[in-house]
Amino acid sequence: MYRDNSLMPKEAVRLAVLGTLIQGGSMRYADLASSVRHFLDRIMGPSLDLMGTSLEMLRYEGLIEALDGTGMEDNALLGPTEAGRAEFATLVQANVRLPSTDGFNKLVVALKLRFLHLLDIESQRDQIDHLVMLHETELARLSDLKRHHAGDTGHFAAWLDHDVAQAEARLAWFNDLLAKV
Repeated sequence: MYRDNSLMPKEAVRLAVLGTLIQGGSMRYADLASSVRHFLDRIMGPSLDLMGTSLEMLRYEGLIEALDGTGMEDNALLGPTEAGRAEFATLVQANVRLPSTDGFNKLVVALKLRFLHLLDIESQRDQIDHLVMLHETELARLSDLKRHHAGDTGHFAAWLDHDVAQAEARLAWFNDLLAKV
């Protein structure tokens, strides 16, 4: 993790792998790899930063294990270990960096929302509350920028209006989610 307790790209991949296994139960190596690759590609697009974390490395580190006694090359049936479950809990509760709309942070938020229900209610509320605060900060930043450039000519003000509206909608959505949990 970075110093601010936010995820690095390889940790986002770990979260995707571990969360997929914890949520869906055991999976075959090929199915797990395909599922994680599909999710990451659809959220962020192809990214060199997200390639390279192998399932074999997670097995070597004791985070996942072959449940059927086969090797990874034999399309093993994989499941999380207790260490993997603990790592998942740490990763899913990591901070998100501003702005939350850049590609990588959008992936981290998507992973949190995909697997948030696997946490206890208090941890879910804490994570959603952090996301609310993140979006409040982002909205304040954009609103300040908009005020500062209110008299500018060109298309910048209209673009900022669009971003502010999106930030307000995201903040309202997370506040609604917090009220439901």
